[in-house]
Amino acid sequence: MVERTRFDDSDCPVARSVDAIGDWWSLLIVRDAFDGSRRFGEFQRSLGVAKNILTTRLRALVAAGVLDTAPASDGSAYHEYVLTPKGRGLFPVVVALRQWGEQNLFAPGEPHSELLDRRQGRPLRALEVHAADGRPLTPDDTTVHKLD
Repeated sequence: MVERTRFDDSDCPVARSVDAIGDWWSLLIVRDAFDGSRRFGEFQRSLGVAKNILTTRLRALVAAGVLDTAPASDGSAYHEYVLTPKGRGLFPVVVALRQWGEQNLFAPGEPHSELLDRRQGRPLRALEVHAADGRPLTPDDTTVHKLD
């Protein structure tokens, strides 16, 4: 088996982020956690992923501090997976991926799930990247500054 390239010591925040949660199963687990999944069986039913793969991904997300385990809320002997503050910080990432997919991967009029504002019941406004002074930014407006 080929060993996966690791980026956990890279000086690039994108590379480290991909190293921590860049696997598609991991992102889908995080998505499902935002949607309310908490138990192994809920993730397994939603994703249809093999149990051994799900076990590996859940352990990695716990080790990375994205998820934590807690006693089951119903008092049973099981445990549940809950998003940590670090995991909840992935919300804009998941929303950005969702919005990119909506714009680029569906034909006009093709049905797909929608993320709605719970209070107003309406779709979210498109995410934008803004400068510290509030100006919207594009890739042409930014540069990467590498620290020594």
